[in-house]
Amino acid sequence: MAERTDWSREEVEACVADYLRMLTLELNGQRYNKTDHANALLKLLNGRNRASIEFKHANISAVMVALGYPYIDGYKPRSNYQALLIDAVEAQLVTNGEVQVAVEAAVTRPATAVPVADPQNIWVPTPRPTHVHEAPASYVARFSPAKRDYLAQEARNRSLGRAGEQFVVELEARRLHAAGKKKLANRVEHVASTQGDGLGYDVLSFEDNGRERLIEVKTTAFGQLTPFYVSRNELARSNADPEIYRLYRLFDFRDRPRLFHLPGAIDASCDLEPASYLARLAG
Repeated sequence: MAERTDWSREEVEACVADYLRMLTLELNGQRYNKTDHANALLKLLNGRNRASIEFKHANISAVMVALGYPYIDGYKPRSNYQALLIDAVEAQLVTNGEVQVAVEAAVTRPATAVPVADPQNIWVPTPRPTHVHEAPASYVARFSPAKRDYLAQEARNRSLGRAGEQFVVELEARRLHAAGKKKLANRVEHVASTQGDGLGYDVLSFEDNGRERLIEVKTTAFGQLTPFYVSRNELARSNADPEIYRLYRLFDFRDRPRLFHLPGAIDASCDLEPASYLARLAG
């Protein structure tokens, strides 16, 4: 017998509550068993199966991203979620003090540089677009007290950003050294530190043939589909030098650093949404 597709409010609220419990534990560095959580949740649902729970949790991840929160890395965001799910997530986020404290601590926690353990296992394929930025049209114009700027706070975490940049400097130097380009390896420069943040990239590296590679590093402690912020200057530089520009997306930095790269102009590989405006008095 096929599983019915409509979800009741009680079922949705149970799924959201379970998801937020797991997210809070994860952010606090506490272990939990997803199978145990799923089995307990199944008892609260009306004839659902494990696959449907996985899908619903992935929908919740997409809502979390839309609201400016991190998501559980094991549940990759999936869009096309029901409006009822948005209501349930918003309502529980507003009243769930534990998850707010855990997220706040996670995005502001200082970071230190970590060594590159195994360069071969750091790179991952560029993830396919999942359109997690898209939400139902009914949600676009909503004003929600649950919506926060937690991902923007993490982007402003300078110790995390610097640690990620230093990681990439070491990674690039080791890549060139392994290719027998020791002189080029010695010339890899953390320009964001030596020259300032106005160049539109963070690390000056090189191809094996000596051609420059301009690298902008975006670091997060969360999953690979976490949105990131791009400055107007970074976007302009990527459009001015697309042949040599690379954006390195470094994710899961505190746990197991991995990265993928986006070559060329940033707006050619990313959907950009205006997040804020610089306002001057009109005159």
